Order: sequence, then C-alpha cells, then structure tokens
Amino acid sequence: MSAETSVPRPRESGVDISDSALLKGLLSEAEFAFAFFDAEGRVHRANDVFADVVSVPLDRLVGRRPMEALPADLSQLITHAVQAVIETDAPVTEGRVRVRSADGDTRHWSLSFSPVHDEDGALRAVALVGTDVTESRQTEEELRRSEERYRSLVEAQSQLVWITSPTGAVIEDAPQWRAITGQGLEEYLAHGWLDAVHPEDRRQTEEAWREALRGRTMFEWNYRVRTRASGYRYFEVRAVPIIRHGRVVEWVGANTDVTPQKEAEEMRGRLTDQLGAAALRTARLQGATAQLAEALTVEQVVQVIIDVGRTALAADRSAVALLDHERASLKLINGEGIPEIPGAPGEEIPLSHASVMTMAVNSRRPVFAESPESLKEQLLEAGGDEEGLNAYLANSDERAWVGLPLLAAGRALGALRFSFTRPQKISQEDGVFLEALAGQCALAVERATLFEREHKTAETLQRSLLPDRLPVVKGLTLAQRFRSGSRHVQVGGDWYDAFVLQDGRVAAVVGDVMGKGVKAAAGMGRIRNAMRALALTNPPPASVLTGLDRVFEATEEEEQVTTLAYMVVEPGTGEGTLALAGHPPPVLVSPQGRAVLCDAEPGTPLGWSTSRRQFRFVVPPGHTAVLYSDGLVENRKRGLDAGLAELCSVVTEAPPEVVTNPHMLLDFLVDRMLSGYEQDDDVTVLAIHVPPATKSDGMKQS
Repeated sequence: MSAETSVPRPRESGVDISDSALLKGLLSEAEFAFAFFDAEGRVHRANDVFADVVSVPLDRLVGRRPMEALPADLSQLITHAVQAVIETDAPVTEGRVRVRSADGDTRHWSLSFSPVHDEDGALRAVALVGTDVTESRQTEEELRRSEERYRSLVEAQSQLVWITSPTGAVIEDAPQWRAITGQGLEEYLAHGWLDAVHPEDRRQTEEAWREALRGRTMFEWNYRVRTRASGYRYFEVRAVPIIRHGRVVEWVGANTDVTPQKEAEEMRGRLTDQLGAAALRTARLQGATAQLAEALTVEQVVQVIIDVGRTALAADRSAVALLDHERASLKLINGEGIPEIPGAPGEEIPLSHASVMTMAVNSRRPVFAESPESLKEQLLEAGGDEEGLNAYLANSDERAWVGLPLLAAGRALGALRFSFTRPQKISQEDGVFLEALAGQCALAVERATLFEREHKTAETLQRSLLPDRLPVVKGLTLAQRFRSGSRHVQVGGDWYDAFVLQDGRVAAVVGDVMGKGVKAAAGMGRIRNAMRALALTNPPPASVLTGLDRVFEATEEEEQVTTLAYMVVEPGTGEGTLALAGHPPPVLVSPQGRAVLCDAEPGTPLGWSTSRRQFRFVVPPGHTAVLYSDGLVENRKRGLDAGLAELCSVVTEAPPEVVTNPHMLLDFLVDRMLSGYEQDDDVTVLAIHVPPATKSDGMKQS
C-alpha cells in the first residue's frame, strides 16, 4: 500500500498554449489581418492577410517601421494608432482604410489596435487586427445613396410628403404641408390633412381615402387645399401602403401642386365655350398667351401687356400695378400708363384710395367704366373724393376705362388698367376676353416673379461657391475674370478655383457643369468641393480626375455633362502637369504675344468610363497660361474651332504691356472675344502667370 496522499495532478494535453506553432497557425489560417508591433513601433510579426492588405511582402515588413515600408497615408494611420496604444496602454478601437487589391478592386478594412502584456503586466507589443468591412461599407453607401435619391426626387418634384399610421391617423409632422396650409403642429396632428381640404371636396375625398385604407390599395385623388393666405390651390395626391410581413405599417403620401395646369385647363374650357364665335379675339388671346409664355421677367411681361392693350384692345394707355401686401397698396410698374394730371393717383396707390385698379383688386372682379359719368358714379360709390375726381376728369382726355385684377388661385397679385380716349362699349364677349387675358397675365406675372427669385438665388449660390480671392504665391501670379450671362438667362454651372497644395505647388482648375439654374449651381458646388478634397489628398491631375469620375457616378445624374481643365504648377519654374476632362485646351501666351494651344488629349467629360491621362505642361518664366470655359470661344454664331482660332489671333493683337500683365490680358481677351456677339453663356477665365526670372533671383539660386 502506498503512503502517497497528495492529490493526483490533472492530466495534461501535452500542448503548450504559448507554443509558437499555435500562433503561427492562427496567423496563417485566420481570415483576419494580424500584425504585432514592438515598443519601438516596428513590425515584429504579421500574417499573409496583412501583407496582402498593405500590398507589401512579409520579408519587407518584419523589422521595419510602417513609414519605412508602407504608403504615406496608411503608415501615418498605423504609426499614430500604435503610438497611442504605447502611450496610453489602452486599445485604439478602430481605424478605417481603403486599399486596392491585386485584381484592381477597392476594399475597405477596419483596423483595431490593442496592447499585449507579459505575465508581469508590462507592455510587450501592440497587436493589430484587421477586418474586411467592404460589404458593410457598400451597404451603408447604398443606403445613403438611396436616401439622397429619395430626397432629391422629392425636392425636384416640389412634392409635399406626409405619413400616417395604418389606420390613416396623422402621427408625424409634415413641415412642407403646414407651410402651405398654415396649420399649426397641434392642429395638424389632431385633425390631419383632411381638415385643409376644400369643404366641397372633403366628403368624396374622405370616402375615397377610407376605401383605400380598407382595401390596402393605392390612393390617387385630386382636390383643392386651403392655403395660408386663405386661398385654394389644386393638388394631386398619391399615397401607398408600406407592407411588412403581410401587415400595413404606415401610409406614405405625396401631394403635387397642379394649380397652374388646372387653371390653364379651366381657362381653355371657358375660351372654348364662350369665345367659339369670336375667332379674332381667340387669335389675339392666343397671340398674347404665346408672347407671355416667352416673357421671363416682370419687365418683359409688362411690355407684352402694353403691346396687347395697344394691338388687341386698341387701348390708348395700359398700366400694370403689383400688390404690396405689407403696405396694402398697389405699386405702379409703368408710370406712363396713367397721365400726370391733377386728381390722378401716383406711383403708389393705397388700397383705400378709390381708383379703377384698387376697385378691381378689392372686389376681385373686373371694373368696366364706359364713360366719365359711369366712372364717377362707381368711384363715388366706392368712397372716392368728389373734388379730386372732378379735377381728374376735367384735365384728362380719357373717356373709358377697364380695371382687371391679376389673380392666381384666388390670390391677388396686382391689377391692369386700360384706358381709351373715346367712349367704349364693353360687350359680354369683350368681358370674357379681358378676363381670360387677365388670367394669362396673372400666370405670367407669377411665373416671372418665381423666375427672378430663382435666378437671384442661383446667382447668389453660384457666386458663394466661387473663391473669394485667389491665393498669393511667390513666383506665381493668378488672375481671374467671371462674367455672368445676360440677366434674362438663368445662371449656369461655370466655376474656377486655385489653391496651394501641401508641397507648395498650386492647383488651378476651370470647369463647366452643363445646365442652368439652381440645379447646375448646386452640381458645380459638389464637384468643386470633391475636387478640392481629392487634390489635397492625391494631387496628380490624372488621379484627381479618376477620383472625380467615381464621385460623379455616385452623385450626379447620367445625363449631366461636366467638363474641366485641371493643372498643377510649381511657382517660380512653371513646371507642371495638366489633365483635361472634355474641356477646351489651355492657351499658352509668350511674352512676345504668341499664343499656342495645348495639344493634350481632350479626354471625356466626368463620369465617362475612360483611363485618365496627365501631360507635362510648362509655363516658362514670363509666360501666361489661360484656362477658360467654352463661353469665351463658343456661341450661337461661332463654333468651337473658329473660336479657338480667333482666341489665338486676338492674343497676337494685344499690346506688349497687356501681354505681360495677366489682369490686363484677361480683360483684353474677354472684351475682344465677346465683342460683336450676344453673350448667351457664362464666361470664366483663369490666368497662371510665372514672372520672368530677375538677376536677384539668379543670385539667390546660386
């Protein structure tokens, strides 16, 4: 019998958990990227996955610091993370990098850094673990794009979006809807959108809505909606149920304002019914409508109204006044429409003052005065001053008057006044014609007001996105000129930019986003900001254009066309590189006034599948490179080839003092190239001038 009483030792597996073979197997078999860094920040050990991620063989990694073996951006990220772990003895949870695999695909990796301690708790190493998050990144990007498309679609279509519960109850705010209807939040949540529907349309609308709720079918309807100004506008609505797992979780609806179309339809109906026998009047009205449709600004609309009054009505005078709601008065647009005689109203007519136009606005009805006696009777009944009225009639040669309110969806915009130097009989057909004319004029005034507002907004947006000033760099002189198209043309997407890169070189670009208005200006802003970010990260022109192609495909519409010329130049020497994306070539101007067009490959507009190339482009001391938009060389009467030839010819005509001064040179080029042509597009010009080397410069260099 043994006297051994100790507890038996547990059975061992025979495998040491610290065995290097286990670590080696883990590093080689895992799908994750592993790397260990010593206290000096050197790579102590790594697996093949990590080597593939950084595109550097293992034998070139081990024993080296990241900055000695990896690209600058990646080494900087890893070095900072490792240093942070060493200094804080705490993990750095995540760092994201984007790498290109051997087959050309872009992959996204999430990197985590953790401290590794020995048995005594001392820091022995920093462990890096990398996870491929490409699929999750793509999913996030797709979700973001989907949300952006949804928002863009809603904004582009000017729709009012609202959401209800499965039973049709309002559960979320709809700011756009309340901005139109004037409903408060509590009122909207309590009574919903049906409370703003016209009483005559509400019962049928509610029945159709309940039927859609019961059948879980699409709800399509149209009705009038009470606006904040107590008028009504026509809306078309479409709502769909959102169904998950066989149950309706909510309803999403979108309302579209169709008031202009509805009013146009109603007006055409009235013209068909009431003016069928008046062929001449119909032709005159159609002519006026066509002219009003072409008028873009309020000034142009007023001129059309004056012409129509003279030709279609044989009126001796025509006046247009717009309503100022805040001052409760009419502001006369064309002063010559009312004679300057005693008793006549001035340029600002209070609504409390009795006149043909104020009566029309206050009553929302046409006013016809076929004789001085009829005018006096109506104005005295409206509270007019008899003494002033007698003075006016005694000094005026007018003998008949027509006042027409300008109404849009029941809302007064202003009034028209036509006067005749002879008594005028206003027939029922004349009244119908004048009402229809006033309706068309009101639509034209409303459209012109919106156009001028959008033009101003787009112009402000476009100018706010352009740089306030160009950088001041020793050894380089920059100059720019930007001339917007005529004020009757919507602003476009021309832009320019120049900025200093991290290595001291200067990036210069001129681009053109095709199109007009706010949309083009906003697109210009997106491309300009993306280009700056790409250039400051990886400045070579070919790389920047390649990155812009990807941005363009992700953010812009397929039919959008955007071109640009981008160059990087070194101050003093003028050494640089250039890349074109479907843009006209730069012109190089010598101190002697010779012009040479760059023969670099023009390339394709942004977003087109192509391999981007860059070219050496030198601006020798004393020379000036000029980048420009197509508005400088191309217009309706001059093709691109002819414009480029003319540009080179104009340069040779510049005086010596102009050629050597980039500011004067740009003024000269713009004035001469636009002379004799109607400007129908924005003109953007950017000059990069390298001053000639001086004797003192040579001494400093030696």
